[in-house]
Amino acid sequence: MDIASYIDHTILKVDAHQADVEKACKEALEYHFKGLCTYSRFLPIAVKILAGSFVIPITVVDFPKGLSSPKIKADETKKAIVLGAKEIDMVIDTNALKNKDYALAFEGIQAVVKAAKKVPVKVIIETCLLNEDEKIIAAALTKAAKAQFVKTSTGFSTGGATVEDILMLRRIVGNDMQIKASGGIRSWETMKKMIDAGSDRIGSSSSVTIMQEYQNSLK
Repeated sequence: MDIASYIDHTILKVDAHQADVEKACKEALEYHFKGLCTYSRFLPIAVKILAGSFVIPITVVDFPKGLSSPKIKADETKKAIVLGAKEIDMVIDTNALKNKDYALAFEGIQAVVKAAKKVPVKVIIETCLLNEDEKIIAAALTKAAKAQFVKTSTGFSTGGATVEDILMLRRIVGNDMQIKASGGIRSWETMKKMIDAGSDRIGSSSSVTIMQEYQNSLK
């Protein structure tokens, strides 16, 4: 199994500096991760270091709360793509979901998908804040808006990815969409459970540790 190809190596610390991003980019290149996810202000650094490699520069939009208007989400997406983002991880408006304003939640996703054009969009639904019905609705809205991925978590709320949520999301989206598990994935054992449950991509800031554990497991 080429586990590195599942991983979006993540550097989203609030206090991240240029040196942190440069280090993360070099780790992504060394381990051949699928992507490097960071804030849009660091995209020029990431794009420069990753140029000519197979590692995708990824950024987040309306992160981590997801409460901006659809227009602001779209504008942020357009700017990120100009800076070189090859995938967009956006946050759904969980307040809209909680208030049953499904039209607003949908419009936010759709605005990003349209702004991104051919750039794939992952929609973070922040599963730890939602009940079962809300998770189902969030996944259905994400699918209806034609995003490419539904993603579990920002890693900045009260919980992260669970096997149960991955299994549930797969039942909702079927094989029409991909699933990204993120939040609290810090070991190879946890990552393997997420993949076995149906995850197509893994977001983690502990990617190097995961790779080292995986390599040790092969000895």
